[in-house]
Amino acid sequence: MAVSRLTDRLVRNMVAPPKGRQSMERDDLVPGFAVRKTSTGCTAFVFNYVCKGRERRATIGRYPAWSVGAAREEAKRLRRQVDVGDDPLDERRAAREEPTVKQLWARYELDILPRKAPSSRRNERSVWVRLILPELGRKKLSAVTPADIDRLHNRISAHTPVQANRCLASLHHVFTTAIRWRLTTGNPVTGISRNREDGRERYLTDCEKDRLLAALDAHRETISALAIRFLLLTGARSGEVFKATWDQFDVAGGVWIKPSAHTKQRRVHRVPLSDGAIQVLMKARQVSDGTIVFDNGSGKPLTTVKNLFQRVREEAGLDDFRLHDLRHSFASFLASDGVSLPIIGRLLGHTQVATTSRYSHLLDEPLRLATNRVSRRVLD
Repeated sequence: MAVSRLTDRLVRNMVAPPKGRQSMERDDLVPGFAVRKTSTGCTAFVFNYVCKGRERRATIGRYPAWSVGAAREEAKRLRRQVDVGDDPLDERRAAREEPTVKQLWARYELDILPRKAPSSRRNERSVWVRLILPELGRKKLSAVTPADIDRLHNRISAHTPVQANRCLASLHHVFTTAIRWRLTTGNPVTGISRNREDGRERYLTDCEKDRLLAALDAHRETISALAIRFLLLTGARSGEVFKATWDQFDVAGGVWIKPSAHTKQRRVHRVPLSDGAIQVLMKARQVSDGTIVFDNGSGKPLTTVKNLFQRVREEAGLDDFRLHDLRHSFASFLASDGVSLPIIGRLLGHTQVATTSRYSHLLDEPLRLATNRVSRRVLD
């Protein structure tokens, strides 16, 4: 192999060798840097090196797309890698094999998503298919930057700010999982600010509660009406109530043991039942003769009470009231009667104190009544 100072003129004037052969000119400035010309006239810069006892050759790029000066600088960079013990070809292979965001999601969807609740699986899959993959799916993991995440978040926030936050949360967890799987080293979602979310606080007043119950009385014998009444009397989530089976209840002992598969926290949740809740169960027993407590009439659990709840809500004049607000109302009744936040949290199945603290202001009135009793005793 000839050794000389590679210049653009030298490379340009290289003569193609006979068919089936190639000619090489080696640079005298950077060890291993050379130019190769094939019999077909293809000219390319290469870098020859030895790593871990093996002779290797990395192609830098073709001439004239790469000038001699640019190729020499790349050869210097590759030489520095070799000098510290790294193999440039291994790095390139790793870059080629690095998964895209779409490939990462496919593995996450297969390995992690099935561990979540059905509703969570549906919601997370939906935001990925509709919002995340169309924009980021083809990118390699290391190519996704915080700026990419910011643009995605801002675009979704323009229409659905809360859903934009859910996308961030999912992306953060998926990238954290990728780090654990050693597919990437950084999480581009870290540090991205989320939109402010003002928690909804809609509770039934005593007057509204009476109107709602009066409207339900008109549908007393229907299984949907019983399910709605049971939601109000237990503060349970609708999915827990709809999927409840008779073997979860100790009616004589007044206890409902929710299996972990039915709870949001994926934990067994033991709940004492009130006399009113037990009465609802006894009425449901008269209607349902299968294993499902709130049977839709064909041996399967209810999936919704939307139609009846809409009618009852209109009859009670509660247009802004949602089904999940029954759970908030249950908690508000407890707090207003002076029940402590830890007990409320236990009844609702909360695992975080902060989740129950949203009801703390409702404790003010019973506490105020208690202090007034002291005031009257002192001053009277």
